[in-house]
Amino acid sequence: MTVTAALSPADGRYLARLAADAVHARLTGSPLAATIPLDSPLQREGASFVTLERAGVLRGCVGSLEAVQPLHRDVVRNAVQAMRDPRLPPVTVEDWPGLDVKVSVLSRPEPVAAESRTALVAELRPGEDGLILQDGARRATFLPAVWAKLPDAERFVDALLRKGGWPAGEWPVHVEALRYTSTEYRDAAPRPEISA
Repeated sequence: MTVTAALSPADGRYLARLAADAVHARLTGSPLAATIPLDSPLQREGASFVTLERAGVLRGCVGSLEAVQPLHRDVVRNAVQAMRDPRLPPVTVEDWPGLDVKVSVLSRPEPVAAESRTALVAELRPGEDGLILQDGARRATFLPAVWAKLPDAERFVDALLRKGGWPAGEWPVHVEALRYTSTEYRDAAPRPEISA
């Protein structure tokens, strides 16, 4: 059984709270206290993304595409790293009261048989598929949640090509496409202010 299939709604809520607690601990300089039973599905290897938003504005998004460590550790690591997403200013104590924390738990990526951009667009399931494009060391991904902003499959693929540094509208010769699904859990604002 995959880790995503093994998670209960309570497990998902716990992961989202754990991500929020990791951000809070980093902001306050306090230790993160979390005890995960050895038989918990959160101890299984899993891949996750943590997205931090304030009033709908992205403040950080960092994740893992491959399952290489226990899921709960992956979530904590990604939450802390999302606070310093290199594309954005670091998350601060001023962000905390309005910070929404989302955890996406990914399924194992599977190759998509697509020899062209047109074939890939036809294979995609809008709203459901996350997509990875890779060519050697170059790799880019969009989570399934990105469909909310880019609901058209052609625009979705073109935007991901641009994100990866490939020309939009073209199909790089050696690019490989993989798809995955994700289950999203959220720990939403408002939150109490962090006192100085």
